[in-house]
Amino acid sequence: MEEDEVTIREQNFHSQVREYIICFLLFAVLYIVSYCIITRYKRKTDDHEDEDAIVNRISMYLCTFTLAVSGGAVLLLPFSIISNEILLSFPKNYYIQWLNGSLIHGLWNLVSLFSNLCLFVLMPFAYFFLESEGFAGSKKGIKARVLETFVMLFLLGLLILGIVWVASALIDNDAASMESLYDLWEFYLPYLYSCISLMGGLLLLMCTPVGLSRMFTVMGQLLVKPTILEDLDEQMYCIQLQEEALQHKLNGASFNSHLQPNSQHLYKELDNVRSQRHKLERKKKASAWEKNLLYPIVMLILLAGTAISVFLVALNILYLLVDETALPKGSADPDIGNASLSTFGVVQAVVEIILMIYLMVSSVVGFYSLRIFQGLTPRQDDTTMTSIIGCCVSILVLSSALPVMSRTLGITRFDLLGDFGRFNWLGNFYIVLSYNLLFAVVTTLCLVRKFTSAVREELLKALGLDKLNLSNSPTEPESGKLAANGHQKTL
Repeated sequence: MEEDEVTIREQNFHSQVREYIICFLLFAVLYIVSYCIITRYKRKTDDHEDEDAIVNRISMYLCTFTLAVSGGAVLLLPFSIISNEILLSFPKNYYIQWLNGSLIHGLWNLVSLFSNLCLFVLMPFAYFFLESEGFAGSKKGIKARVLETFVMLFLLGLLILGIVWVASALIDNDAASMESLYDLWEFYLPYLYSCISLMGGLLLLMCTPVGLSRMFTVMGQLLVKPTILEDLDEQMYCIQLQEEALQHKLNGASFNSHLQPNSQHLYKELDNVRSQRHKLERKKKASAWEKNLLYPIVMLILLAGTAISVFLVALNILYLLVDETALPKGSADPDIGNASLSTFGVVQAVVEIILMIYLMVSSVVGFYSLRIFQGLTPRQDDTTMTSIIGCCVSILVLSSALPVMSRTLGITRFDLLGDFGRFNWLGNFYIVLSYNLLFAVVTTLCLVRKFTSAVREELLKALGLDKLNLSNSPTEPESGKLAANGHQKTL
């Protein structure tokens, strides 16, 4: 009997060690990828080792950790869904016995813990540490900056706890709620994270429809569009003439003092002409299948992904109206490998994973497309650490809300695990139904506005109202290119 107990303890010990190793390896891969991404966009500095360089390096490591946690939050649902399907397909396979419910549940708990840690501790610390200089009258150095950072964190924590305390007392004023206000770990942090998740869900609701319509423009800029009835050689000739004329004007402005104030405008025009020339050169070098086949296929894939997403949300709205058990819920005991949560098995699981990743990419594109957040757009080798911190916090909020949004919209039927299923607002029927309706309506309106922008512009021109700027659709960089006859093309 004692030998059996020892064997069970050994098995539990080895299982825990195996789970820790797997989690460490997964996080190490995410950390390396995040480090490569941040170093690609971080502004290059000199190699001089001083106090500011040390502070920047520490802040960069914290941002890398936060971005890795964001990647883990994005991959939570896809990893869980594909693990469930693998265990269903190969239930007795010895080489996948490490893939079990305990590992999945542990990953969800770790991502939830690290998300709270990054959002409430590491990122505020990185920002205050970057902006700190030490208290007045104290000796300057790293210790003084660390001391000021901890004081600012303490004051910020008191401010946030006070706001949550007052909000909780105003919303729910019964005796039980008043007693729970003094419980920091069991009430404050889950309630605060629930509020953050709701804000992240609303941010996703604002960014994702914009990103879904913006994705067509972004892919159109990355790919080579089909050339129909276009003479690229003549367009190249016209662009080269324009470039030579502007270059001649700039050479003359350098010797003429009266033309020097206009040289900045001439430089901008020259940059635009050169960018158009590079695009035309890329079009000439592109193969026939890339110009005539790849672009339509990618556009059809984007349209199909968006249509399937809206269709699934519409089905989820019907499920909510018919059966209230369709509300998203949490699960304390993950039932992995016992039943498939997809009607069509592996095919539907793969489609759900693709849709979730597509929604995340679209939400990031939509986030940087909004005017209020355009200042955070990272630039290669020219992004400050303050902007990187803002980007990491924004991506963390979006990625942490992605599993909740995917389950709320009915993209997947996989139950939320860990603290992700403890959010108070998930059980509110009216909030969930309104969220689904808003997503479906706003996404449809954004797509209709996107695909009818050219028609609206032509109607405004026909009615003579184009000078009133009634159409707010952004013009693409390619809209000003020259046609074969030297005039501008309009679609």
